[in-house]
Amino acid sequence: MFARIVVVLVVAVFLWAVFAREGAATGPERYYVVRAGDTMWSIVETSYAGDPREGVWKLQRRNELDGTTIVPGQRLVLP
Repeated sequence: MFARIVVVLVVAVFLWAVFAREGAATGPERYYVVRAGDTMWSIVETSYAGDPREGVWKLQRRNELDGTTIVPGQRLVLP
């Protein structure tokens, strides 16, 4: 009987961990539309708290960019 309770608890904790990691607590996605003269560095400096180098890397990864080239009108998902 004790083994069944332990198994049920382990499964419950596992399911909670899987479904709770990416819940509604992350908030809605934020977007930025690139304007003339913008650079990835300038976008990150105004919208990302932390090291700008890390922010540029996260911005590239989040938007599946190969480099740092961006164009006016491009819509970026902010990290």
